[in-house]
Amino acid sequence: MEELILSIITLFVGAAVFIVGMNMMSSGLKKSTGRGLRRLLKKIRNNRFACFGIGTTVTALVQSSAATGVMAIGFIAAGAMTVFQGVNIILGAYVGTTVTGLIASLSSISISKYFVILAVIGVILMFFKKELIKNIGEILTGLGLLFFGLNTMSGAIMSNTDLVKGIEDFFEAVKFPLLLLLIGAIVTALLQSSSASIGITVAMVGSGALHFEQAVYIVLGATIGTVITLLIATIGGNVNVKRTGLIVLIIRILAALVALAICWPLAGFISKGFSAVFGNNNALAIAVFHVIYNIIFMLAALPLVKPFEKLSVKLIKDKEQEKMKQALKYIDNHLLNTPSVAMMQVKREIINMMHMAQNNLKLGFKRLIEQDTSNDKELIETEDKIDYINNQITSFLIDLTHTASVQDERKIGSFFHVVNDIERIGDHAYNFYESSSKMIENDLKFSEVAVKEFKGMFDVINQMFDLSFIIFHDQSATNLKKLHELEDQTDDLKNKLSTAHYERIQKNMCKMENSPFYTTLVSELERVADHLVNVGYSIVNPVGDDEFEKQEA
Repeated sequence: MEELILSIITLFVGAAVFIVGMNMMSSGLKKSTGRGLRRLLKKIRNNRFACFGIGTTVTALVQSSAATGVMAIGFIAAGAMTVFQGVNIILGAYVGTTVTGLIASLSSISISKYFVILAVIGVILMFFKKELIKNIGEILTGLGLLFFGLNTMSGAIMSNTDLVKGIEDFFEAVKFPLLLLLIGAIVTALLQSSSASIGITVAMVGSGALHFEQAVYIVLGATIGTVITLLIATIGGNVNVKRTGLIVLIIRILAALVALAICWPLAGFISKGFSAVFGNNNALAIAVFHVIYNIIFMLAALPLVKPFEKLSVKLIKDKEQEKMKQALKYIDNHLLNTPSVAMMQVKREIINMMHMAQNNLKLGFKRLIEQDTSNDKELIETEDKIDYINNQITSFLIDLTHTASVQDERKIGSFFHVVNDIERIGDHAYNFYESSSKMIENDLKFSEVAVKEFKGMFDVINQMFDLSFIIFHDQSATNLKKLHELEDQTDDLKNKLSTAHYERIQKNMCKMENSPFYTTLVSELERVADHLVNVGYSIVNPVGDDEFEKQEA
């Protein structure tokens, strides 16, 4: 009894280590996903066979479909891989693991248990100062812990001989195919390894304790149970991670049930066929059956990934996406049928986006100047909303060009430029937030003199915002000229403030450590002014500064 309790405790410890490793690996991937891998994934975005091949190859190397699946989940969580790519890679992994399972049936040696050494290597790399090496160390540490967790969970059960013997006796007593399938799924879920459960099945078939027909149903159940490891990895993941787990689970269940429906009435025929090929070597026969089943059914499932992805979107709602949709107030695809109304509404949506950008700029500026963190949540959420609205307006304008008049097409072109500039202003607001975080982390703060200078420059920016709203309504060349003059004023202020700052440094009136943040803030404000004047020109005079100056002359 004590040994059983110890096995259960070890099982939970393994699960805990597994989840920690998964989170650490995902964090490292987020920080250091290479451009080369991103380009590769981008190239094969819609190539299901390439993704399938990657999954098969990687799994054949690491000897663990669970590890490959979890790595795919990590990439999806990091935003480096789409759900479509991830699912196809995981389906390929299930084929790859049959090859290694076949090798395992011929040899007791498995290299996967030695992969835990990656955790040691990773920890060493995390002591390096270079950020890239530290990130790689974090990935390797997470991967090593992941393998350690998998091996611990599997070993917790396999080390208890009484429990294993009980499982063998239980299998021998059960005859009903559907029940055998269910048992195969449950045992695999407990062992956290389809290779382990199929290894037990192969051993029982080889010893004569289990008939080939019974083993077939247990193997089919094992293909469902192996998804549990993947589902554990989705705990706490984002919506795309959860959708990936659901799709894979549905595919594995459907594949097993279809195979069951075929094998049940044809059990005798299938048994004779394998017996004719492999003779009395039922252990090898069941291992080959596992290979054939996965190759046929996983390849057959590839065309179903897209439909199941659409189904998963309907079943698992993206709460953040729904929240983002509420930020969109005026445009809707139904308006595309009435271009004149659509143009008015998209203009209102752009003004709404401008108000959000202006408010976020104020929040970001306040955080940097006063180090006030009370509005952080609002600032971050608003930045996400600005990005969302930018994408939605851009898509809406693209669709609107198909039905718009020649006159409206010119306005649409100017609107494209406007939303791009507003989005960039939103980015600058978020940059203030990031700079402020670094200053707080390093216990730095601007002097009262510097704060006063910044506020003077920021007042000019606010005047430019107010003028931009007016220009949106009256398209006045006079107001555009005023906007241009204010932008020239920010250029002058940038030079004056920078000179004054370095003079204070020479007189030891300002900390040298503040310099990068000071110059960055001045530059950011000047760039905001540039974007605001671009907004004005896009509305009144899309041809540019030179042409405007000729008209004024």
